[in-house]
Amino acid sequence: MKLSAREASGYFAKPDPDKTGLLIYGEDAMRVALKRQQVIAALIGPEGEAEMRLARIPGAELRKDPAMLLDAVKAQGFFPGPRVAFVEDATDGLAKTVGAALDAWLPGDAQIVVTAGALKGGSGLRKLFEAHRNAYAAGIYNDPPSRAEIEADLARAGLRDVARPGMDALTALARELDPGDFRQTLEKVALYKLGDEAPLTPEEVALCAPTSTEAEVDEILTVVADGKSAEIGPVMSRLHAQGTNAVTLVIMGTRHFRALHAIAAGAGNVRMNWKQRDAMMRQAQVWGVHKLEMALEILTDTDLQLRSAGQKAPAMALVERALIRLAMLQRR
Repeated sequence: MKLSAREASGYFAKPDPDKTGLLIYGEDAMRVALKRQQVIAALIGPEGEAEMRLARIPGAELRKDPAMLLDAVKAQGFFPGPRVAFVEDATDGLAKTVGAALDAWLPGDAQIVVTAGALKGGSGLRKLFEAHRNAYAAGIYNDPPSRAEIEADLARAGLRDVARPGMDALTALARELDPGDFRQTLEKVALYKLGDEAPLTPEEVALCAPTSTEAEVDEILTVVADGKSAEIGPVMSRLHAQGTNAVTLVIMGTRHFRALHAIAAGAGNVRMNWKQRDAMMRQAQVWGVHKLEMALEILTDTDLQLRSAGQKAPAMALVERALIRLAMLQRR
């Protein structure tokens, strides 16, 4: 049977222990792996692997020894409890082997969990599970997790009843991070809020979010837009040490000031980083349309200088001078 995206989300959290098996497939290996971890943990419990109730079978090894899967399905463990025979990185070339195990499955046998990459509609593996009366197939697509999925992940990490501002921040962050980084961030958020009954705030989400060079660039742009010229030097030194490209700084600076100009001019649907939304609204109001147009001229001239064949001045020094000019312009 085929599970829709909504049905799959609920099933991964609470799988049926009496089913024959489950196929999880998708282009993003990390997303598939996270769902596989979730469903196996729900089937065998936290001690299942330690109690040898999980048999891991790489697809490459199963191709060499097709009997491995059926042996794992029928094997009796030393510990009581449900068992899982997990086939990793399966391909359509294993459809016959997996099909034989599905046909031979009886109640009390290990449930068969199979993961695969992207599979087309005519895939042999998909047809096996979608046509089976007691097994499921679920496709994992590259969509960010829904609000319900985020709430479920937070609940598993021990954090419940997140207020809307904090949840909005997490939902926005889920669109920016890959699934593995986002899952780790949720765990950090839950640990950060351990024993704290106060509502989760966007600022706390930002504290737990992964740091990166992009975050440093966001910092320098905020410093400049706020007119804090004295703080530009130390941040530029960090960016230079990290190997940040001068042209990249100008491009991102131009993007930031164009967004401010659009906000100040009253344009709708301006894309903003969720962490900077309030700051950018305030900056646009302080700068005004006229000064923002002057700022964009400075950035355009700097970009042309950087790309000029006759440019001899150090690129980062040229950018730092332009940013200081911008910060001083804000205070006029």
